[in-house]
Amino acid sequence: MNIIKKQEGNTLSIALEGRLDTVTSPQLEGELGAAVNGVTELVFDLAGLDYISSAGLRVLLAAQKAMNRQGKLTIRNVKPEIMEIFEVTGFVDILNIEN
Repeated sequence: MNIIKKQEGNTLSIALEGRLDTVTSPQLEGELGAAVNGVTELVFDLAGLDYISSAGLRVLLAAQKAMNRQGKLTIRNVKPEIMEIFEVTGFVDILNIEN
């Protein structure tokens, strides 16, 4: 998985490419750890994300909880197959998704 981070002021944008699964979710978790300090808006661009597992969903949920305390989280450019996973798991009701 590729993680592309770009910070502008208090906004951090993260583009994900590939698979967010048991193997790669610790990598994203590590990237998010210190990166969200001082951030008031976190944006995930999932245009390049091909697959997400429950481990990946857990990382997004943890990011959402962190951002609930300090700002907002937005998810953009979700492919239909990823959106279906968000719908089946109820994550559409938890995450702020813009398409």
